[in-house]
Amino acid sequence: MISDRMTVAELADAMGKDTDHVFEALMFVEDGDRFEYEDSVINSLNIIQEVVRKSGFRFELKSKKQVKQEENKDVVRQPPPDASVLVKRPPVVTIMGHVDHGKTTLLDYLRQSRVVDQEFGGITQHIGAFRVKLQSGESITFLDTPGHAAFTAMRSRGAKVTDIVVLVVAADDGVMEQTIESIQMAQDAGVSIIVAINKIDKPEADLERTKQGLIAHGIMLEEVGGDVQVVPISALKGTNVSELQEAIITQAELMELKGDLIGLVEGSVVESKTDPGRGKLTTAIIQRGTLKKGSYLVAGTAWAKVRGMFDDQGQPVKEAPPSTAVEMIGWKDLPSAGEEIFQVETEQRVKEIIAWRKNQEVLKKVEEDSVIIADKREEHEKTYKQMLVKKFEMGYRKLKRKGPREKEIAIGDGTPQLSVVVKADVDGSLEAILDTMDTYNSVKCELDLVHYGVGNITETDVELAESFNGFIYGFNVTVPQSIASLAKSKRVSIKLHNVIYKLFDNLIEDLSSQLPLATREDVTGEANLLQVFKVTEGKKKVTVAGCRCTKGSLNKRKKFRIVRGVDIVYEGVALSLKHHKKEVDTVKTDVECGIRFDELSIDIKPGDQVVCYDLEHLEQSIDWRPNF
Repeated sequence: MISDRMTVAELADAMGKDTDHVFEALMFVEDGDRFEYEDSVINSLNIIQEVVRKSGFRFELKSKKQVKQEENKDVVRQPPPDASVLVKRPPVVTIMGHVDHGKTTLLDYLRQSRVVDQEFGGITQHIGAFRVKLQSGESITFLDTPGHAAFTAMRSRGAKVTDIVVLVVAADDGVMEQTIESIQMAQDAGVSIIVAINKIDKPEADLERTKQGLIAHGIMLEEVGGDVQVVPISALKGTNVSELQEAIITQAELMELKGDLIGLVEGSVVESKTDPGRGKLTTAIIQRGTLKKGSYLVAGTAWAKVRGMFDDQGQPVKEAPPSTAVEMIGWKDLPSAGEEIFQVETEQRVKEIIAWRKNQEVLKKVEEDSVIIADKREEHEKTYKQMLVKKFEMGYRKLKRKGPREKEIAIGDGTPQLSVVVKADVDGSLEAILDTMDTYNSVKCELDLVHYGVGNITETDVELAESFNGFIYGFNVTVPQSIASLAKSKRVSIKLHNVIYKLFDNLIEDLSSQLPLATREDVTGEANLLQVFKVTEGKKKVTVAGCRCTKGSLNKRKKFRIVRGVDIVYEGVALSLKHHKKEVDTVKTDVECGIRFDELSIDIKPGDQVVCYDLEHLEQSIDWRPNF
C-alpha cells in the first residue's frame, strides 16, 4: 500500500524491509536520486512504484489520508501505576463449584436475601455481583458464577476477573465434574483458592473423603503442607460462615491487594441485558480508577456515556472505586460479557476507537474470506487442469459432462431441517445457549439458527421465523400481547423457558418431530414351500403355494415375502389362505396350508422360504443430547 510523497522509512515499513534496502533499490531506478534528502521524502510516485516493483512486490495506491486512518487507533491497558498512588482495595471473590453444592445458599446467607427462592429450578442462571460489608468494617465483592454445565464460559470469565476463588464442595457428594472444571479454571487464571466444604450438617457428610478427592486433583490443603485454606461450613445453617469470611480477609491481606483510585477507569463486563424501562444495562467489575457519572467508556465495539450507576440492590451510587460491582446505564450498544472496559477522555476519541475496531473486524473478515476464496480457486484450477489432460488424451472427441449441472443438484438432499430464532434476556445466557447449540452434531436433521439476540421477542423475530417456517425460543424473556397475536396469526410457535435444560428438552422434541417415521419389520411367522399347484379359477389358472408353517403363525392380513437363498422372489399380500379346503385367517406352527398371492403367476419353487411379517411405523428421536 503506497501513497504520494512517502519517506524512505514509510516505504521500507510498507514493504517490510529496512531503509538500506530502499536506498539500494533507488540506485537501480531511473531518476532514483531525485528526492529531497533533507527529510528523505521521495517526491515522485513513479519512483516509489518502481522501487516496489524492483523489490518484487505489487502495490496498491492510497491517499495519505487513507493511510493515516489505518494507523492503530485502539485503546489498551495503561502502564502499571506508581506505587505511591495505590491504596488498599477489597478482594473480588468468585464462588465456584458443582451444581447443587450450595453456592447460592452460601451467598444467600452472606447477603441475607432469598436468592434461592427466586431462581428457576434452583439453578443460578446469571452471574451476580455484589458487595458484602463485614462487622470488622472490611468489604468483599462477590461474583456468583452459575454452577450449571451449560454456563462453563461464564464461569471461566468469572475466574479471570477475580482475586480469590471460593470453591464450594458438598461434603456428601465430594469432588464432581464441575468441581474439577472450576479447579482448572482457577489454576489457569492464576488466582488463589479457598475451599469451603459445605453441607457438613448432613448425615452422609464425609470430610476426609472430600479432602482426599481435592488433594487428588492438585488442591494442596494446609493440613498436608500446602497453602490452600479449607473451611467446613453449613451454608443453610450459617455454621462457620464467619470463619470463611475471616479466611478470605486473611488471604487478601497476604496478597496485599491494592488499586489505583485516580487513573482512567479499567474494568471487565460481567453481564449485559436490556431492561424495558431503563434501556441497555451492563454490570461490570471496576479494576482501576474511579467510575463517575458522565464518563466515556469503550467495551469491544460498544460505548457509553454513563448516565447512572446502581449497586446490586438497585440503589444509585455516585462513584465506583476499584473492586466495585456496579450496574451502568447509558450504553449505545450492549457489550459482550467478558469484554474489557476502558475509559477515554472525549466522545470524539470514543468514536475513533469504535471506527478502528469495526474496521479491523471487516479486515479480518475479508482476510478470512480471501483464504476461503483462494482455497476454492486452487481446487477449481486443479479440477480444470485434470479436465484439460483428459481432453488432450481424448483428442478430437469432446469431453462430455457427467451427471447434472451443479445448479441442478444444489437443490437440497432432502435432509429434514429445523429453523430456530433464539432470544435471551442477557448476553451471558444467550452465549451459553449458543455454545450448547454449537455442540449439535446429528446428521438426521439440520439445526438452522436463523437469528439470535438479547431482549424480548419482536415483530422482526416473528417475521423471520415465518419466512423460514421455524420456531422461536425465548429464555427469560416476555412476549408482548401484540407480538403474541401476530405470531398466532402467522402460525409461528413461540417456546418460552426459564430453565436452560428444559429449553433444550423442548428443542430435542422439536428436532425429533422433524424426522420421518421409521419402519420396523416384525416377523410373525415362517413356512417352507413344499409344492406348487396350478388351480383353475373361472377361466384363469392361478399359482398356489403348498406350505408348512415352521415358526410362529401365518396371518392372511399381514404381508408376505418369498425368499430363495439371498434373493427375494416376491413381496406382497395373500389373497387366500386355506387349510385343506377351508378358508382361514391364520395358520399355526406345523400346520399345512395353501397360499394364493396377489399375482396370478409367480416364479416360486419347492424349497423357497415364506416369511409373514408386519410393518410398524415408529417415531424417531434425534441422536444428540447436550452435555449437562
